[in-house]
Amino acid sequence: MIKESKYLNKKIYIAGHTGMVGSALKGEFENRGYNNLLLKNYTGLNLIHQSEVNDFFENEKPEMVIMAAAKVGGILANNTYRADFIYDNLMIEANVINAAYKNNVEKLIFLGSSCIYPKMAPQPLREESLLSGYLEVTNEPYAIAKIAGIKLCENFYRQYGCNFYSVMPTNLYGPHDNFNLETSHVLPAFIRKFHEAKVNNHESVTIWGSGKPMREFLYVEDLADAILFLMENIDANDLYEKDISHINIGSGIDITIDDLAKLIAEIVGFEGKIIHDATKPDGTPRKLMDVSRINKLGWKYKTELIEGLTKTYKWFKENLEIRREN
Repeated sequence: MIKESKYLNKKIYIAGHTGMVGSALKGEFENRGYNNLLLKNYTGLNLIHQSEVNDFFENEKPEMVIMAAAKVGGILANNTYRADFIYDNLMIEANVINAAYKNNVEKLIFLGSSCIYPKMAPQPLREESLLSGYLEVTNEPYAIAKIAGIKLCENFYRQYGCNFYSVMPTNLYGPHDNFNLETSHVLPAFIRKFHEAKVNNHESVTIWGSGKPMREFLYVEDLADAILFLMENIDANDLYEKDISHINIGSGIDITIDDLAKLIAEIVGFEGKIIHDATKPDGTPRKLMDVSRINKLGWKYKTELIEGLTKTYKWFKENLEIRREN
C-alpha cells in the first residue's frame, strides 16, 4: 500500500500538462490520489507573456509547481528554429520561476534535458559535468535556455532560500509524444516512419546519420514516477548543500541509433531495408546519464525499452487519426 503523501492536499500546478511529460505527470498524480491539480493549457495561459503568468499565480496561488512546459523538438527543429527555442524557453522558465518566488510557492521542480551537458563530456554524464565544455552545436540554443533555468532555480535558493531545484531527464518517449517528422525526436520519428513504410509497402526507410551514436531512453511514465518520488522525498537543500545543481533521471542503459531503428522496425512489423543518410548530422556521439545519485536515493526505472516501445506503438496506432494532421 502506498504511504499517503504530506503533499496530497496541496494545490499543485503542472505547467505543460497537455504535452507528453505533462500528461504522464497528470495521470500519475491522479492515480496517487492527488486531486487538487491546477491545469491550464496554452490558450488559457501563455507562459511566454509575463503579465498572464503573474496574474495566474496571484489569483490561483499554487503551493507546488512542476515545470514541464517547454518548446521541444529533435535535431531538425532545434537547428532550424534556433531563435525560437532559446527565446521561448527562456521566457517560459523565467516567468514561472519568478512568479513562483513572488507568490511563495513551497516547492518547484524544473525539468531540464540531457542536452545541457557538453558534447564531449565523459560518459556516463555526471551532474558535475555541467558547464565543463562546449555544447552540441545543433541544440545549443535550447541547451543554453535549459541551463539558465537550472541556474535560476539554484540562485533563487541561494539568494532567497526558495525550495526550487532541477531534474535532468534523459531522452523520453511514450504516449502523447510528438510524431511530426519535422519537429519530433528520433524515437517517435522512427515509429511513424516505419509504420508508414509498412502500411505503404515501401522497400526501405532512410534514417539520418551513421546510426552509430548511442542514446538512452526512458519511458515517460517512469519519469512521472521519479518526479513524484523526488517531490515527496527531496528538498532543494538536499542537493545544493552538497554542491549539486540538479539530479539526473534515466535508465542508465543506452542503445545505438541503428539498433533502435531495427528494434522499432521489428515491433512495427516492417521487413524492408534500413538506409543511412550520411549527409545528415549524427549529433552528440553518446548521451548516457549517470543515475547513481537518484538510484541511491531509492528510485530506479521500471519499464524496459521493448515494453515501452510496444506500449508507445500501440498508443500511436490507436490515436492515428488524431495525430494524422501532425
